[in-house]
Amino acid sequence: MTRTIVASATREIVIGFDQPFCVIGERINPTGRKKLAAEMIEGNFETVRKDALEQAAAGATMLDVNAGVTAVDPNATEPGLLVQTLQIVQELVDLPLSIDSSVTAAIEAGLKVAKGRPLVNSVTGEEEKLEAILPLVKKYDVPVVAISNDETGISMDPDVRFAVARKIVERAQDYGIKPQDVVVDPLVMPIGALGDAGLQVFALVRRLREELKVNTTCGLSNISFGLPHRHGINAGFIPMVIGAGMTSAIMNPCRPQEMEAVRAANVLAGTDRDCAAWIRTYKDFKPGEHAAPAVVAADAGGGGRRRGGREARRAALG
Repeated sequence: MTRTIVASATREIVIGFDQPFCVIGERINPTGRKKLAAEMIEGNFETVRKDALEQAAAGATMLDVNAGVTAVDPNATEPGLLVQTLQIVQELVDLPLSIDSSVTAAIEAGLKVAKGRPLVNSVTGEEEKLEAILPLVKKYDVPVVAISNDETGISMDPDVRFAVARKIVERAQDYGIKPQDVVVDPLVMPIGALGDAGLQVFALVRRLREELKVNTTCGLSNISFGLPHRHGINAGFIPMVIGAGMTSAIMNPCRPQEMEAVRAANVLAGTDRDCAAWIRTYKDFKPGEHAAPAVVAADAGGGGRRRGGREARRAALG
């Protein structure tokens, strides 16, 4: 059974086919958030702190941390800012972290200060990226997100995206990185622009699980890009993609409708054993309301237990 282990200093999470769905909180990311980017450049991390605490309280399994502010300030130094952000988040929450950057130097700087076993987000099938990121993944013994695009860009053909994923998994093995430490992002296309985007990703996830035996993730809200009432589409997508075999997603855990869908899918997939997390979260539920999200992070996904001591996604949206 494929088991991808991530950890903070105090909490270990397992991503796997037999585990609750792993919710990777997306909010600590200045991309498209000019106000947050400006704050971070100025050394103001109040929004970062707020987002970290809110996502943890909402049931995130782990948190994605991105400090890519160059859209606001091209002269900003991402490695130093990412390190500072990671250290602040680690002081506030005990969730495992995803180090999210397209800058190799920033990823390495983050790996030097990250506690536990973080997830690296990400590597693509481009030779330059493979040669830069995979040695770091091996050196620090951490898992990595593999995004299914390469020098040719993002293919609309799901078979091509599968082939890129296979290439990354095989190249990772050349570096001594086991397949369970490669979490593939097959790239979710917007359903509003590509009518069979849902069918594509369901088929891809099944192939990745059955043929490559790897865990999977995605930028969940990509599926609803450009549509009204996006959260309704997202909430409908969650149980379907989990049913196809996806084991994690980068998403906003502060959206109750979407988190309810995650928790319901965990119940129906049998990974919320005895419906324990569902009952704990919704025992005081009142009709017409969403339940308060105050549950421990491991309830939402990832099989958490205590232990001792995206450029391609954005391009997919056009």
